[in-house]
Amino acid sequence: MDTLFQRQASKGAEDYTADDIQVLEGLEPVRLRPGMYVGGTDEKACHHLVSEILDNAMDEVVAGHATTIYVSLLPDNTVAIQDNGRGIPTDPHPKFPEKSALEIIATTLHAGGKFKAGAYETAGGLHGVGLSVVNALSEKMIVDVVRQKQGWQQSFSRGLPEDALTPLEKLPFQRGTRITFRPDPDIFGRAVQLSAQKIYQLVKSKAFLVKGVQIHWACDPSFFQASTCPEKETILYPNGLEDFLRLQTKSYKPLLEAPFSGALALPEGKGRFEWSVNWFQDYEGAAHSYCNTIPTPLGGVHEQGFRTALLKALRNYGELTKNKKAGLITGDDIVGRCYFLLSLFIPNPQFQGQTKEKLSTPGVARAMESVLKDYVDQWLVQDTERANALLAFAISRAEDRQRLKQFKETQRKTAVQRLRLPGKLADCARQSNADTELFLVEGDSAGGSAKQARDRETQAVLPLRGKILNVANATHESLLQNQQIKDLMVALGLDLAHADDLQRLRYEKVVIMTDADVDGAHIAALLMTFFIQKFRALVKAGRLYLACPPLYRLSGGGHVHYVNSDAEKEACLAGPLKGVKKIDISRFKGLGEMSAKQLKETTMDPKTRVLLQVALPDEGEGTESTMVFVDDLMGKNPEKRYQYITQNAALFQDVDI
Repeated sequence: MDTLFQRQASKGAEDYTADDIQVLEGLEPVRLRPGMYVGGTDEKACHHLVSEILDNAMDEVVAGHATTIYVSLLPDNTVAIQDNGRGIPTDPHPKFPEKSALEIIATTLHAGGKFKAGAYETAGGLHGVGLSVVNALSEKMIVDVVRQKQGWQQSFSRGLPEDALTPLEKLPFQRGTRITFRPDPDIFGRAVQLSAQKIYQLVKSKAFLVKGVQIHWACDPSFFQASTCPEKETILYPNGLEDFLRLQTKSYKPLLEAPFSGALALPEGKGRFEWSVNWFQDYEGAAHSYCNTIPTPLGGVHEQGFRTALLKALRNYGELTKNKKAGLITGDDIVGRCYFLLSLFIPNPQFQGQTKEKLSTPGVARAMESVLKDYVDQWLVQDTERANALLAFAISRAEDRQRLKQFKETQRKTAVQRLRLPGKLADCARQSNADTELFLVEGDSAGGSAKQARDRETQAVLPLRGKILNVANATHESLLQNQQIKDLMVALGLDLAHADDLQRLRYEKVVIMTDADVDGAHIAALLMTFFIQKFRALVKAGRLYLACPPLYRLSGGGHVHYVNSDAEKEACLAGPLKGVKKIDISRFKGLGEMSAKQLKETTMDPKTRVLLQVALPDEGEGTESTMVFVDDLMGKNPEKRYQYITQNAALFQDVDI
């Protein structure tokens, strides 16, 4: 049989020539590998194009050259972003005199004003790829520039200029730059549409990062997907971070009457940072950090410096007041129930990856800690009533943490031996396993929502970081050494030596809860492989389930409907929502996008959720054929997978990747 590997090996060294070396020119690498530049070709990646252009406009604001930004969603999945800054240079480029600087920036990777000292003190677009990547991945892009009372325009498509830079007889606006673009459906798919709600939230998150900047929002009615998104709005936060913190936490009772806010410069003129924070008894808290207005959802060194400064200052205050319990406090005790916003501005920051989700610039953590700790020390001693309240709050959190640790290290009444439960496991309170459930959740973000949404009496949550080990092609030694597998087995109360002893199982149900995308399906497949191959008795007993998070939220006429497929969506539109004039439709790409209330209502509450039971056929040929099928798809032999894919590929016409 002619296998994949045989065909790959068929070309010998004498046949491998210079003709096999492909040279990608211009923006071809971006279109060929968009994931390297915007993180993929899904809905999130499509919205990253908007972030890139908006970041460029914000850089003009931060640099002091612009005060106003206009963000408009236009028909046909098109977005326009305009600022009143200096405008992209339109004069001939010294290195390429036959082209304007605008054309060079739009058609060349790593070309822009962020590299040369003096053009921008701090900037979010660092790699010189923002505008050119948006150009490469857009079906149509139009750039309008007004500089020195002269207007210019040039059109592009899929990375190439459609015409030359053309002067405009009538000025479209007074000064600045406007970028209008439509994401290329050949890259992102016809089904991917820009979300007004997501872009509106992005715009709001940018507005509070610079005090006084005005962002004018306008949205064509064809984009409406959520009732909270207005058609027009002028977004302005005079007090910046503090205004936004108050807005986000207005439904909760704060520990401090006013948030602790401030702004400091880093030593030796290496940048500056701003923050606003408050603590809550009735709120799990949240952390939002930014660098040069770029969101850093995975945190980084700036969050590390902020947390460390708060911890050291509060411990010092505890020692000053001779409170011996202050030594128990950890960083998690301080930030566990606080909502903080942190915005850093530094030259030449370093991020992990082009999508800039985590800051990694060396020296930032120590520099922030050194200046912030002294500031917090003074803040605490100036108001002892406020400082004592915060210290008591942190100590209470520390004592709760210690009690929980002791509880986790104590075996359940039904267990035979003592257990040290995984740190990320949010265990349920019930001592017996009757009616208890363990939710295996994809990622810390979704895990946080699930922990808030759960019934603490009977539901436990274990977040899993990334994809677990594929046990079908792993050795026994690697299986025993894998920390995620070990944590999972400890949480279950089972091990490989007692795989069939369900009396040890600490929960009545085990529920796999992953995102409704390809990665989520892969993680679910890896987990099912783990249970089917290593703990088959658990599956045979009907104790393993798959959660069914909704794909869409439809609201209209005062009613909200959650549906799990496109077919159900169409049925809902033709049924309960038929005749409703304004219908808002939101698509959930991941569990992390859902609020705790939505996650509980749709996926975790036994009264309203839907679970799929993972079942194996009865003992005999059915079981054997199932085990062979699992091994073929997940095992060590890639030829079996290739054979299955080639035989069944025609059955799948539209795969959501």
